[in-house]
Amino acid sequence: MSSIKAVIVEDSRLARNELKELIKKHPEIELIGEAENVDAGFELIQSSHPDLLFLDINMPEKDGFELLEMLDEVPMTIFTTAFDEYAIKSFEYNALDYLLKPINEKRFALAIEKVKGNLERKEGESNSISERLTGNSQIFIKDGEKCWLIKIGNISHLEIVGNYTRVFFDDQRPMLYKSLNQVEEKLPEKYFFRANRQQIINTNFIQNVVPWFNGKLKLYMLNGDEIEVSRRQSYLFKDKMSL
Repeated sequence: MSSIKAVIVEDSRLARNELKELIKKHPEIELIGEAENVDAGFELIQSSHPDLLFLDINMPEKDGFELLEMLDEVPMTIFTTAFDEYAIKSFEYNALDYLLKPINEKRFALAIEKVKGNLERKEGESNSISERLTGNSQIFIKDGEKCWLIKIGNISHLEIVGNYTRVFFDDQRPMLYKSLNQVEEKLPEKYFFRANRQQIINTNFIQNVVPWFNGKLKLYMLNGDEIEVSRRQSYLFKDKMSL
């Protein structure tokens, strides 16, 4: 396995130094940068595209959750904080792990094993600023007080709601505050297909396809939703799916 590129976003210099000492004991981790606030962390992540983010939650001005909200694609994230009341909330984000300060060396090592296991599952997929996201890429969604880190491949479909996009996964239906066209530009074409002007579907979640009126198709999704494919898109869909 190649080195795992990591960054630290943490407002405390002492905490950053403690993390760096722990990282030194794991030569597979390459620390490529650190930042002391959210805005600097955002610039660092955008420019360096790390595999792994060590993220403090409680920071002045903007917190760690707000940093995730700013990113189009979120690296594997290990939360670090002195406040254990954040633990449950962080796992709503599907964080890779959660480390309570002061960080125990053995506990840190277990978190790194999770990182390595996660990367092994992603082997063969590549990401860069110029490429679309992959099925294993994570995006951050915040709707009201609820927050998620969701893998692209776990999204069954998306639909327009005004100027924004509703995202369907598991039994959740949160709003993503980006247009469907913006989202479509990043989605992996291998899995996602524009069914009509209003909706994009993940073909892995189609349960059944039936002919519909005027040359259209109707898709029955695994979650029970029904989606109509426009006549023009039906021809493209049949070609894509070799129907």
